[in-house]
Amino acid sequence: MVNTVKTTTVIGLNAYIVSVETDVVNSLPAISIVGLPDASVNEARDRVKSAIKNSGYTFPAKKVVINLAPADLKKAGTSFDLPIAVGILTEEEVLESEKLQDYAFIGELSLDGSIRGVSGVLPLVLGLSEAGIKNVIVPKANVNEAALCVGINVYGAEHLTQVVNHFTDNPITKTTVDVHRYLSEQTIQNYPYDFKDVKGQKKAKKALEIAAAGGHNILMIGSPGSGKTLMAKCFASILPPLELSEALELTKIYSVCGLLSDDEPLMAKRPFRTVHHTASANGIIGGGSTPKPGEITLANRGVLFLDEMVEFPRQVLEVLRQPLEDGEIVISRAKHSIKYPAKFILLGAMNPCPCGYLGDKEKQCTCSDFQISRYLAKLSGPLLDRIDIQVDVPRLTPEELLNSSPAEEDSAAIRARVIKARQIQSDRYKNENILTNAELNSELIKKYCKLDARSQELLKIAIVKYQLSGRRYDRVLKLARTIADIDGSENIEQIHLMQALQFKVFNAETFGKG
Repeated sequence: MVNTVKTTTVIGLNAYIVSVETDVVNSLPAISIVGLPDASVNEARDRVKSAIKNSGYTFPAKKVVINLAPADLKKAGTSFDLPIAVGILTEEEVLESEKLQDYAFIGELSLDGSIRGVSGVLPLVLGLSEAGIKNVIVPKANVNEAALCVGINVYGAEHLTQVVNHFTDNPITKTTVDVHRYLSEQTIQNYPYDFKDVKGQKKAKKALEIAAAGGHNILMIGSPGSGKTLMAKCFASILPPLELSEALELTKIYSVCGLLSDDEPLMAKRPFRTVHHTASANGIIGGGSTPKPGEITLANRGVLFLDEMVEFPRQVLEVLRQPLEDGEIVISRAKHSIKYPAKFILLGAMNPCPCGYLGDKEKQCTCSDFQISRYLAKLSGPLLDRIDIQVDVPRLTPEELLNSSPAEEDSAAIRARVIKARQIQSDRYKNENILTNAELNSELIKKYCKLDARSQELLKIAIVKYQLSGRRYDRVLKLARTIADIDGSENIEQIHLMQALQFKVFNAETFGKG
């Protein structure tokens, strides 16, 4: 008699229900797994056999056929071990198939019957819940992560015997998790870098505050030692807390990548990913024979920091253009396409020329025009068009270096303004399926970024003077909307538009000249 056990597999971030069908036939002892399994699934034959025997149960002395349906869906990973073992134990009448109808199973088996944790548990359990499965047994190591999913009963098991006993005489206690507790803990985080330690650079600090408040991309250009990298590291300390929907989306990504810790099953703070300039295009956008998320997806709802941005190969920088515009990345393969979210803040830092001193007031640049042109050519016009804020970070004055000015504003004060501005945006866009001003499309810009007559005249002059493209025009309006939100203004005023324009005057021809 064929029996069926439910489990699931994940492709990209989407889960698909898999039925593990088990049949024992009169033939020489063997285990056959069909249904498009990869090598790790095929190796389950030896793990499951040893786990069952070492747990004190008998293994069929016949041929065992395992079918993973649907058969045309690629099966990968070690999470199929436990459902396969449960199916075989049901064939041996150790378990009753009627009791398993409302259950699904996820887990890797050790040779002694212990159940090891697997990656991707949260999207797997979410898929089961959406399919109407009422109960799931997962590895004890993953139980807190799985319990983040509402609408399904989650049980954590450490050994195969615990799973068997759950259906006989010793049920496992259901696990529940307080999601809001994990989120509230991020409000008391300690950051290693604080803006109070950054000397001077008021304009750059304001630019970073605007970027954090509206989710805007930002590029800092300045001489070596002007504080670009330090301010970038401080940027994490002013980012607003995650919304619950953002935290769950981010947790799914890190779960699939196996980057969650047992102690922190929920991603409770925004990611800050720093990438070295030797990174490949696939490392940035994701991919591989078995596609995995790249750095832009790991930075989703957070920050991707590219220090010495011009040192990255041009082809690597160019792959950022589409994700910056669409907020997602689609990885296409022969049999399927995978879509990953990529709504991140691009934070770049660079020198204006190879020697680093173009436009410096104290030290003369030694680069030729050809060297400067070749250096800046790595940043294409379309890429710069997608960076909302481009700000000059000049050399510090002797007074600023000696710290003779009054005490600098700390990150806590800046973060309070950022949180207030984000709350305004959250309330405004609650019915628009977006969270920040940076996500506004052309239709929503017309609705929420209206200008008075004086502001329209100012913008008309700016369009001619700075040769604004259609994309840059839209981004200036979104930037002005964020500046108005920080000021608590319902309407975009002329002062907000002027501030937005001062962050948009830099391009490859004017670096260091304005």
